[in-house]
Amino acid sequence: MTEHRRPLRAYARRPTRLMVRLLAPIRNRHLMLWDLVTQPVVILLAFWLRLDFSLSPSYLDVALRYGLVAPLVKVPIFYLLDIYRRMWRYSGLDEARAIVVAAGLAAAAQALLVYLILAPLGWIGAVPRSIPVLDALLTTAVVALPRFALAVANRRRRASLRRGQGGDDDDGESEAISPQPALVVGAGDAAFHLLQQIDANPGYGYTVVGLVDDAPDKQGLILFGVPVLGPLDALPELIGRLAVRHVIIAMPSAPGTVLRRAVKLCQGAGVKVLTLPGMRDMLDGRVTLDRLRQVELADLLRREPVQSDLAAVRAGIAGRCVLVTGAGGSIGGELCRQIAASDPCCLVLLGHGENSVYAMNNELHERFPELRLEPVIADVRDRQRLAHLFTRYEPELVFHAAAHKHVPLMEQNPEDAVTNNILGTQNVLDLAVAHQVQRLVLISTDKAVNPTSVMGATKRVAEMLLRDAAQRAQGVFVAVRFGNVLGSRGSVVPLFAEQIARGGPVTVTDPEVKRYFMTIPEAVELVLQASVMGRGGEVFVLDMGQPVRILDLARDLITLSGLRPEIDIPIEIIGLRPGEKLFEELVLSDEEHARSSHPKVFVFRDGVNGCRPHDVLCQDVAALVAAARSGDRTDVLDRLHRLVPEYGLPEAAYPESDPMKQV
Repeated sequence: MTEHRRPLRAYARRPTRLMVRLLAPIRNRHLMLWDLVTQPVVILLAFWLRLDFSLSPSYLDVALRYGLVAPLVKVPIFYLLDIYRRMWRYSGLDEARAIVVAAGLAAAAQALLVYLILAPLGWIGAVPRSIPVLDALLTTAVVALPRFALAVANRRRRASLRRGQGGDDDDGESEAISPQPALVVGAGDAAFHLLQQIDANPGYGYTVVGLVDDAPDKQGLILFGVPVLGPLDALPELIGRLAVRHVIIAMPSAPGTVLRRAVKLCQGAGVKVLTLPGMRDMLDGRVTLDRLRQVELADLLRREPVQSDLAAVRAGIAGRCVLVTGAGGSIGGELCRQIAASDPCCLVLLGHGENSVYAMNNELHERFPELRLEPVIADVRDRQRLAHLFTRYEPELVFHAAAHKHVPLMEQNPEDAVTNNILGTQNVLDLAVAHQVQRLVLISTDKAVNPTSVMGATKRVAEMLLRDAAQRAQGVFVAVRFGNVLGSRGSVVPLFAEQIARGGPVTVTDPEVKRYFMTIPEAVELVLQASVMGRGGEVFVLDMGQPVRILDLARDLITLSGLRPEIDIPIEIIGLRPGEKLFEELVLSDEEHARSSHPKVFVFRDGVNGCRPHDVLCQDVAALVAAARSGDRTDVLDRLHRLVPEYGLPEAAYPESDPMKQV
């Protein structure tokens, strides 16, 4: 036999968990001594209470014998239940629960010993049946008394440190701590955990003087020693009256409208506004001071958390080979992160930019060292290269995120927009059909609806190809239509931030232009949800709420940077750029749309305009790609208009300017 077996004696030498506990050094010896001394007294007190505050000689003998057994039974049980291993200076609900459980079990064990063994042997007389109950209650109180006294003393010591009245040095000359008074917005679970963290970490320099919350039933209540002083509208008055330096928003699930209101109420008061990240980012459910940060624009646009069927998403990914195109981009990268967390058997990271794919591969390898990662540098326009990759990896799930997305730049480069967004998509779809991919999700955009830009028109054709492929595929092929993704590369927010850092001006195309916005995690969550919801050929759209005016976005970002719009940072209106429109739309006029099984997701099915015969669609796309490869821009735009009649041809050629200089 080649298998190496460990000798049985090796297992015999391996310490068990019980042995580890028994051999561990005893901590909290002073508390163990307290328990040894007080447990007989507890029994005498239980008998005294049971016998109406008196002890006859006959019962005194029973009580003394019962009390003699108490420390011999209870202290070992306390030891095995780790009562002597806890740091009682930081006692809380968990420690209180541990004491109750330990006291109850110890009292029950002693009662069983007395009633079932010692009494039948005649060593102890009759014991009233209520004694074990009184014993458990009194044991809980007596065990808890010194331990929670330590916690109270420790809390008072930390409070004195925060007031600068003392320290750990014996000479009393330790450097005083000057905590900054703060108000906390919110009086729920997050606020409670935050107050605990502040109390346990005086070195962070916060002292919370009050809470504000709009809930009427919380007014006047006290949370962890801090009173609720009023509703959110009371913030300006409280800031001035209490000399507050910081306002901490502890509502990770609150929508952006609430945060926007809080920030506006704090404007002009000279206070620093901090917040906890949203619930989407707080996956472990913990609230720590290290996560406090300044309010960001994404917070102001935050919606109520979308509840997704994570179990279904994970079941659809676990154990399967997944291919993500555009894996180095903002959306593709976040897709890879969330897919990797769902335990696929293999994740293929396909991208055209070697640096971004390299960085994503390193990040995922560090976070998921057991996951098989396959970084691939390839162009989706290279059909032969893609065919080799599909044959090699045989992906079961495909997420197609590779695309050109910058509207003004694609207006000047329509040939490349066609080959990348249309030909690249066609290549991926055809190979997915040929290799019987189980599920495919195409990333689309709201700009594909009644497009006025080359980018939008090419993505509309990509949707048409997707729906055509869905009719031929054995698997489920669907598309997801995004709004603007907040913080993605090339989006408006990073450009605004750069302009603010330079001192302005911040350039806005039109004072009335509005856009739908999504955060990157929100967008990716929709993609993953659509991957398990679709039946084939649908386009899914998230309920993104109301569109946001870009001018308001610019003003919010300037304010969050600690500056004043139009005073510190000017805002310049530059006019709409080529291909842009004032309002984006989400649905074509002839698309059938309804809410899906998910309350925050719409599902669209194709109307008359998208139902082109397969042969006709392929011929039109081939002619369009041929025109793009030949560099005939006029023919490209003309054929794009034929494929997408709602896309209007430009009336005049656009000037050869650098579109990246404008926002």
